[in-house]
Amino acid sequence: MFKKTLLACLAFTCVLTIHAQDFYKQNHAARKWVRQQYRKLSDDEKIAQLIIIRAHSNLGADHVQQVTDLIKKYNVGGLCFFQGGPIRQVGLTNYYQSIAKTPLMICQDAEWGLGMRLDSIINLPHEMMLGATSNATAVYKVGNAAGFQCKRIGVNVNFAPVVDVNNNPNNPVINDRSFGENKEKVALFGVQYMRGIQAENVMACAKHFPGHGDVTVDSHLDLPVINKSRAEFDSLELYPFKEMIKAGVGSIMTAHLSIPSIDTTAHLATSLSPKAVKGLLKDALGFKGLSITDGLEMKGISKFFPDDEASAQALIAGNDMLLLPSNIEGAIKKVEQAIADHKLSWKQLKKSVKKVLLVKYNMGLNNFEPVDTAHLVFDLNVETINYLKPLIAQEAITLLRDNGTVLPLKAEKKIAYVDVGITKGTPLGKRLKKDLKTDNYFFVADSTGTNDGADKLIGQLKEQHYDAIVIGVHNYSRFPANNYGLKSATGYLLNQLQQQTNTVSLFFGNPYALKVSCNAPNLLACYEDDEYTQQVAADILEGKAKAKGRLPVTVCDNLKY
Repeated sequence: MFKKTLLACLAFTCVLTIHAQDFYKQNHAARKWVRQQYRKLSDDEKIAQLIIIRAHSNLGADHVQQVTDLIKKYNVGGLCFFQGGPIRQVGLTNYYQSIAKTPLMICQDAEWGLGMRLDSIINLPHEMMLGATSNATAVYKVGNAAGFQCKRIGVNVNFAPVVDVNNNPNNPVINDRSFGENKEKVALFGVQYMRGIQAENVMACAKHFPGHGDVTVDSHLDLPVINKSRAEFDSLELYPFKEMIKAGVGSIMTAHLSIPSIDTTAHLATSLSPKAVKGLLKDALGFKGLSITDGLEMKGISKFFPDDEASAQALIAGNDMLLLPSNIEGAIKKVEQAIADHKLSWKQLKKSVKKVLLVKYNMGLNNFEPVDTAHLVFDLNVETINYLKPLIAQEAITLLRDNGTVLPLKAEKKIAYVDVGITKGTPLGKRLKKDLKTDNYFFVADSTGTNDGADKLIGQLKEQHYDAIVIGVHNYSRFPANNYGLKSATGYLLNQLQQQTNTVSLFFGNPYALKVSCNAPNLLACYEDDEYTQQVAADILEGKAKAKGRLPVTVCDNLKY
């Protein structure tokens, strides 16, 4: 099945390649503008053009003034917006661009669309849900929607997609941000998502090079160490990045990882390593686009490189842009000191600065027009709600086990629906009650740690002698800490109920959490917990639709990729 999809998609992508945006194309007008802008820059401003600073639209006037001061004083190269609201962000984008001496490159970390950061915006599907589909064209469409959202709101670079192969289920930071554990599928879907973004003249950013999928430490908190051979990295983690480079990804984000098989220097992250950035990414793999560090304020860096030393080291390593250094003035001084110490050359910096300016020109920032806020929220949500959310749910929901005695549910049967992890009615529960006249129950593990509430519910269900019991597991964590937030009483309830053959369990969230129900008699992975997914799940339970998805990761010994 996957090979057929791959062949079909290859034909699809060949057409797209013709229209792919080239952010590095040069003509007379582009070269002239780059030269003019470069000549206007002081030495400090040349360094500042390689710096991306933090911006929010929900932190008030003091924060806006801080960002304003940094733009005016240093002429920084770009902003990375985080939390806030769409209309407020557009207002600030228009304002910040109006005061910038050199146009700003506006960036955002929008892996599952702008809803990842902004209120009022419906999330696009997470990559793990996309990885459950076999429809590469649908993945392109989701990427294209993310690109459209960015373009509509004035964002030039989306720090997506994640192309880490998540081959460690205990990964605390990547996990369901990945397309899965199969390198070919991660590469194929990463390319499609990227092409969708870049078709909107928004730059995609493949991350986290050279591969963050096999870690048990969050690089926001410390420096993860991956003890794999170079051959293992070449054959697995690097594979999607190689394919992304071939397909024309505009930028790559370098990760804060310690990988001795690439660089044995103690406590030196790959993002700061010349062997990883210059030697591997640029020379060996031939990447010519923008190399952007992961956030330099993260503990995986700041723990070992205090006082802005990381900014100079990142440029020495071969990166083109510095994301979120903690102190702009300190970073500039450290870079100038590295130049004075002959560790870094103006020739290398000039090349990066002109590359950044060329990208800005090809994004149309040489003729910036203020973003219009009319119908903004509607424009950002309409395709997601009306088309993409139901489409991906139809392609992704996965029937992992069916004992042939319960599904599809029939209206003439006596059926119970149990909402686990939530105290109010869900769209699925309401739909089943309307269609099948179910008796609906709720269970949330209490803080006492006892099984009393679970035993009480089990007793009530047994007394009613139901023909089928549907269990919807909701509202659990996306990440593996504390068993995805599933308390012991919840596991006890599921285990007791699932010993009965007439139960059907649905998990609305990260599929790795299914490990608590490896032996459930009837089991569906639904990946996300929203109304659109729940409505498709109801269609499948009632026999009105087929479950098309495939598990993108190994969950249990008997539930493999």
